[in-house]
Amino acid sequence: MTSFGKSVLLTGLAAAGLTIAAAAFAAGPDTLPADAKRVFAPLPAAPSAATDQAVLGRRLFFETRVSADGNVSCAHCHLPEKQGADGLPKAIGVFGKINPRNAPTIFNAALQFKAHWRGDRETIEEQAEKSPTGAVSFGAPDFATVVAELKSIPGYQEAFAKAFPGEADPVTQKNWGKALGAYERTLPQPTRFDAFLAGDAKALTPAEQAGLRKFIEVGCAGCHDGVGVGGTSFAKFGVVEDYWKETGSKDPDKGRADVTKNDADLYVFKVPSLRNVAKTGPYFHDGSVADLPKAVRVMGKVQLGLDLSDKDVEAITAFLGALTQPVPANYSALTPFPDAAAKK
Repeated sequence: MTSFGKSVLLTGLAAAGLTIAAAAFAAGPDTLPADAKRVFAPLPAAPSAATDQAVLGRRLFFETRVSADGNVSCAHCHLPEKQGADGLPKAIGVFGKINPRNAPTIFNAALQFKAHWRGDRETIEEQAEKSPTGAVSFGAPDFATVVAELKSIPGYQEAFAKAFPGEADPVTQKNWGKALGAYERTLPQPTRFDAFLAGDAKALTPAEQAGLRKFIEVGCAGCHDGVGVGGTSFAKFGVVEDYWKETGSKDPDKGRADVTKNDADLYVFKVPSLRNVAKTGPYFHDGSVADLPKAVRVMGKVQLGLDLSDKDVEAITAFLGALTQPVPANYSALTPFPDAAAKK
């Protein structure tokens, strides 16, 4: 099935979900926990942050010395005060170069079925492997340059050997990706919504529960489902009408079509996870919408063909606020290994 076909199917599923949800809600508000459990799933326990690979990945995530200008790390575009995003419409990389798309939060990247807005990376490990040689991100000419820099910094060869025992030369591109992936998989943390899904009916306020009910009822959950509240599929942005008419985007992005070279994928993007969404604006692949209520209104219009009322927008926005997790305890740089000059 093409991505466009999937988009149409998802729209149909959303409509079917609307009918089912409306019938369920008619039975009374106590059906909400059961309805939510049919659509979503609570966050599983995170892997240990203390493994040698995760600790190495934490070091690499905050390491700037492998970038072409010595200033950029993975953390450069994923700030704790911005809930793992950067607060910019489009990320800024090495030498001030502007990324073509918005940097989503890293906190729930591990929950999603592909990496990047266009799904051009299969896993977070592949994304990590390729980022150092990205012209905009780190700007290294090749990974051999990255390896040479890492080996020149006292401590890294020992840390790689500890994380990947038995390998004759563990400082490799593949192991860079594995270590960063191990670290990023420790970052998702439970929210009040997870507590609600686990059976704590009081974990959500009445306003948030009303928003959850509306989120399911109008069809948002047709795409934003599962443990990530999204991040499980591709969909066309602008099922009902062109998205840029509502977002004000000046230069429409062709989306996945630029990756697949298939016109059926025109304006198709990965459906983002909505975990942490209340804290990670501006929104959409191009950061074209600054505030969350407007983003909710845009989605209702271009994806579902709905002019959501102010009350509906307020309710859905309230629910989305319950998806904010605490900043992980290990989301900070360890004391850096000394630079090459310190070896002398």
